Amino acid sequence: MVRTKRNTTATDDTIAPQPGRRLRPVAHLRARAAQRYSFELFPPRDEAQQLALESSLEKLLPLDPEYFSVTFGAGGSTFGPTLETVRTLLTAYRTPCAPHLSCGARIAEIDALLDTYRDLGVRRIVALRGDHPERRGHRELRQAADLVGHIRRRLGDKIAIEVACYPEFHPESLDPGNELRYFKIKVDAGASGALTQYFFNADAYFRFVDDAAALGIAIPIVPGIMPVTNFARLARFSALCGAEIPRWMLKRLESYGNDGAAVRAFGEEVVTRLCERLLAGGAPGLHFYTLNRANATLKLWRNLGLPMARKRQSAH
Repeated sequence: MVRTKRNTTATDDTIAPQPGRRLRPVAHLRARAAQRYSFELFPPRDEAQQLALESSLEKLLPLDPEYFSVTFGAGGSTFGPTLETVRTLLTAYRTPCAPHLSCGARIAEIDALLDTYRDLGVRRIVALRGDHPERRGHRELRQAADLVGHIRRRLGDKIAIEVACYPEFHPESLDPGNELRYFKIKVDAGASGALTQYFFNADAYFRFVDDAAALGIAIPIVPGIMPVTNFARLARFSALCGAEIPRWMLKRLESYGNDGAAVRAFGEEVVTRLCERLLAGGAPGLHFYTLNRANATLKLWRNLGLPMARKRQSAH
């Protein structure tokens, strides 16, 4: 497999950058029209969250992402708020979106939802397993590959199907080979693209992509990017999903204590450098986990020198 030469010097992943240091925009990235950029949102649960989402959308829409993905309720059990958020994005903001869908519902419910999404004009779905089958009782579709195959049979090639993958491995994976085998099953079932769990070690991503290619996996594997703005939240998320915070990064974050500004400045530089390595190394784009907050993602976007589109008009 031929890929742009990567910078693999020890400083990339072992030396911590200094907060506040000016970053050089990567101007040549503007020419990479084939790279995909997307943002993840979650459905608001109250009025305050709704206002925060609307504010973030007004800031993110001018970036003209390929799509916004919209998550579901805990374990994949509730899709009503997801549907309403998708409907708003498509009708009020006229922007492409990709609802998350899991195995947590019965097939009849999934089919009704798929039909609704098709009629609304959804052209992409993120297919996930959701909670472990043993924790949800009997399920007609037990694994993400089952859901991918079902969507593909029902909607054919009219829909793009994104799946999850884990460069640092899913918490339930027994070994790296097991992780890759499950990923290939999802691809063979009909997945057309993949979004990774977030990570902070670019080499883990590149190794995963190489290993996937060796198995004949040729779909785009887009890195998931988590802006670092709150250490306690990052540590909690990482413990739940199995993402590794490198020791040098962990120690630096711990040293800032309650200094939120220092955490944000440090996080901005670390994640910017990560994105630079990923894009320079041939990653097909970036998928930002925004947590419905735009400012940190906007700073990363500008640091990378990515293009700003013209201001878009909503249908409000």
